[in-house]
Amino acid sequence: MGLLTLFVTSSMPVLKVLLVTAVGSLLALDYVNILTEDARKHINTIVFYVLNPALIIGNLAKTITYDSMVQLWFMPVNVFLTFLIGSLLGWLVNLITRPPPHLRGLVIGCCAAGNLGNILIIIVPAVCKEKGSPFGDPSVCSTYGMAYASLSMAMGAIFLWGYVYNIVRISVEASSVDVNGSSASEHTSETTAVKPESMTEPLLSPEKYNTSQDSDDSLPCTRFDETKQLGFTDKLKQNAVKISRKLNVKRLFAPSTNGAIVGFLVGLVPMLRNSMIGDEAPLRVIEDSTMMMGDAAVPVLTLIIGANLLKGLRASGVQKSMILGIIFVRYIALPIIGTLVVRTAVKFNLVHADPLYQFVLLLQFAVPPAMNMGTITQLFGKGETECSVIMLWTYVCATISLTLWCTFFMWLVA
Repeated sequence: MGLLTLFVTSSMPVLKVLLVTAVGSLLALDYVNILTEDARKHINTIVFYVLNPALIIGNLAKTITYDSMVQLWFMPVNVFLTFLIGSLLGWLVNLITRPPPHLRGLVIGCCAAGNLGNILIIIVPAVCKEKGSPFGDPSVCSTYGMAYASLSMAMGAIFLWGYVYNIVRISVEASSVDVNGSSASEHTSETTAVKPESMTEPLLSPEKYNTSQDSDDSLPCTRFDETKQLGFTDKLKQNAVKISRKLNVKRLFAPSTNGAIVGFLVGLVPMLRNSMIGDEAPLRVIEDSTMMMGDAAVPVLTLIIGANLLKGLRASGVQKSMILGIIFVRYIALPIIGTLVVRTAVKFNLVHADPLYQFVLLLQFAVPPAMNMGTITQLFGKGETECSVIMLWTYVCATISLTLWCTFFMWLVA
């Protein structure tokens, strides 16, 4: 299959995404005023809690079996490698560009966390439906492609909220401690300079309160040398609570992650699968209703992405070298390294010989940053403007980058 045919095939899904994204941006303009900020928040909530989980449950339940589980074991490893390699490259970007302390976690997060769910869910089925697609029957390709993309979304959510969330939290807290610590030290030095003798007088005067051991009417001295010792189980509970607060377990089990768990259960448990999946299943209406809600996720997600990117046009004053560094990592360095990783895994038979599966694994290294990075910055109230500008320029560049890398990846696996 010629490169020109593959280029046209890969460009069509990106153009579709670009057009729908442009509609979302248009609806968010002030003089149109349909996708307002409040409207986007409410729609985002519906997508986050309803549509995305329904999409994941429906696709995983139909395609996941014990045999496919054995074949898909490398995908969680691949997602982990994208986060690990991206974090190392993001650390290098911080060393070179030297952004403000509260933005260092954002830079690492944008380099590490790719849009492993929404973009794949939009692009992979669209590639399957094109005439020049090298992945065979469009219906079979779309079914399995959506399953791969759904699993990718679930894995990405786990690493995003379990790892990147805490990287940004540590960065923001460290910058806050530096600011508060410096101001506190200045305040202390001023206080001690005014009245250095104010701390020399004891709280209890030995002359007023007779505490001598030689006096008969002295008050008994009570000492608290020994503290109450906690048992092993109590210490374990305390440590578990501390860890859960630090890791934000509630965010770790996002609705998309819970949807993946339900999808795995339905697909792997024979009684549930036989009762819900298939044309003759007695409870097939549940699966059909779930798929109907999930089908709404793709167009709504694309509109919201376009509306959210509009915020980046209204922001300014962001360090250009930082944005260029993130673009270089996400669209040049990571795809090259990812190609070497996946081809090495194929060479050693760690990945089965499904071209579509290999294409999804390769594409995980070439996607733009996760849109949930904006949600994370909103939670901490730091870096929201910078994040919107980063999202704008990385997604603008993604229209060209994704087309070129999709063409190369399809040629590589065809």
